[in-house]
Amino acid sequence: MSSSPLHLRPLPVVLVFIGGATGAVSRYLLGLVLPSPAALPLPTFVVNLIGAFALGMLLEGLLRGGNDVGWRQRVRLLFGPGFMGGFTTYSSLCVETVLLTEQGRYFSGGGYAVASLLLGIAAAAAGVWVAANLFRVPEAAPGIRHSTVTSTQVLHLATPGDATENPRGEP
Repeated sequence: MSSSPLHLRPLPVVLVFIGGATGAVSRYLLGLVLPSPAALPLPTFVVNLIGAFALGMLLEGLLRGGNDVGWRQRVRLLFGPGFMGGFTTYSSLCVETVLLTEQGRYFSGGGYAVASLLLGIAAAAAGVWVAANLFRVPEAAPGIRHSTVTSTQVLHLATPGDATENPRGEP
């Protein structure tokens, strides 16, 4: 495995590019079928909540299976910063909030921004909770000391020189 950073390797860059392009097209198509009432920009709101939930579920599910290396890393890059990065849209959320407030709809603009943030955090937490209940951390083999590690710690345990998919260091 290469010791160069992910953003300098061709395969990770291509995975994020393909995922991002697919996510952006998916967001556009969903925006065509979702109604957009005059009160709030519903398509962006829904897309961002779906994306927050899916990203929480994806990351928790992958990390419960082992270190962020090999196929897990490729799936994370394709669907995390790739698809979900292209699918969700912070910039549209900001522009739509500004447009609402420029129209003098301060309560709608502020409520939209606050609801997007708070419900987005709740959606991500719900995704993590669902994945945590669907995917269990594998039990350590007899005689192997197993430590409990949180999801964010597992993500940082994988180093570029770590070519193993085995999160417990078993032979």
